[in-house]
Amino acid sequence: MPDQTSLPELPVTFRPVRTRAVLLTAAAAIFVAVSAVALLLDKLGPGERLSFILTAVLLSGGVLVLARPKVVADESGVTVVNFAGTRRLEWAEIIQVNLRVGDPWAFLDLSDGTSLAAIGIQPGIGKQQAIADAGALRALVEARAGHVARGSGAKS
Repeated sequence: MPDQTSLPELPVTFRPVRTRAVLLTAAAAIFVAVSAVALLLDKLGPGERLSFILTAVLLSGGVLVLARPKVVADESGVTVVNFAGTRRLEWAEIIQVNLRVGDPWAFLDLSDGTSLAAIGIQPGIGKQQAIADAGALRALVEARAGHVARGSGAKS
């Protein structure tokens, strides 16, 4: 059982901070650039300007979806928010947290025999943060669910 003093205080949210900052900046830049083009082109009519701005909204929205993933741990379990969906898990449902070398994000091995991608913990441009986050979530799972890890730690 892990040392209770080393566990993060609940609730805790794990998300790829650097990746998210890049994506939020890109979404804002796309919106500003496309909207500026719409406003600066003299020969566009009101409908064409509106279509440019709607395109800017759609493109920015698509980028914002990529910034959505996170993993939230609280007293009763874990909520995994991925690109298109959200799944709530009780602590006992999580058997193991894996983040292996080459994995694009962490995976949660579940008691029903399946695995769930936890995209909110991804080593992309924040490798050390992802390793620390996976370790913290693993420690929480071990403490809350009473499982003993079977190896395959956060080694990246």
